[in-house]
Amino acid sequence: MPPQTQGILLMIGACSIWGLSPLYYKLLLHVPPLELLAHRTFWSLVVFAGLLAVQGRLRELRGAVGRPRPALITAVAALMITANWFLFILSVQIGQVRETSLGYYTFPLVAVLLGVVVLRERLSALQWVAVGLATLAVAQLTWGLGTAPWIALILATTFGIYGIVKKRLSVGPVVSVTGEVLLLAPFALGWLLTLEAQDKAIFGDDLYTSGLLVFSGLLTALPLVLFSAAAQRVNMTTLGVLQYLNPTLQFICAVVIFKEPLTPFHLIAFGLIWAALAIYSASGFAQDRARRKSAMTSSAEPPL
Repeated sequence: MPPQTQGILLMIGACSIWGLSPLYYKLLLHVPPLELLAHRTFWSLVVFAGLLAVQGRLRELRGAVGRPRPALITAVAALMITANWFLFILSVQIGQVRETSLGYYTFPLVAVLLGVVVLRERLSALQWVAVGLATLAVAQLTWGLGTAPWIALILATTFGIYGIVKKRLSVGPVVSVTGEVLLLAPFALGWLLTLEAQDKAIFGDDLYTSGLLVFSGLLTALPLVLFSAAAQRVNMTTLGVLQYLNPTLQFICAVVIFKEPLTPFHLIAFGLIWAALAIYSASGFAQDRARRKSAMTSSAEPPL
């Protein structure tokens, strides 16, 4: 099987797990979100650290937490991802998967805008059109509902900041996430021990729930490993388009399975976001094609 095909299948696998994860969290509605977050953090550390240990790569953690500067960067990334995880878990529990879908659809456009503000990146005309459509979607949804789609905006923004922060780390994604959960684990374990001491812990009450809580570590680790493998086989433009499978599956979960209502304002917002993403993806493909053409032209030029 060609590497490109392998990469596409791996990315589809990763995004399918992410996109269908609301089904898992719906099984744990009886677990308080903060306790569920603590278990996700702790068991993720067990899985990630175990994976690095098997690969003989634990020493690579020094690149994420071994020195003050990378440790600070990792700490900021950890803060952003734990906020993102908590809000996602809470959103599923309160019946707002529709908003998480909107947030992850919006994320690429928020990330582009953050790149302009923070990294001084330049956007093409089409990319500005896409950002404008996304802004219009949020504005009309805010006007129609009388309140901003805060869940979607916070999810997109925290994940966008998370991505920008991680650009400053030289270690790979699995190592960096291991460093993040390593920093978060003392707080997670402290909270779980506090609940246990107060006889409020859900873990241990029954085998079914306890097994699902332990499974949260694998559910967090597996798609990231698949994504990392996919990134080595396909270009970033293809990855960017395939990642829309995640919010699409979340949208299907929200509307088809969970029967969350869609107002006309939501339909307009999603329509504008989908149009923006189509324009953004087309622009990305055009830029990628231009880069490859330029590279081929340069390599074909005879040496002087």
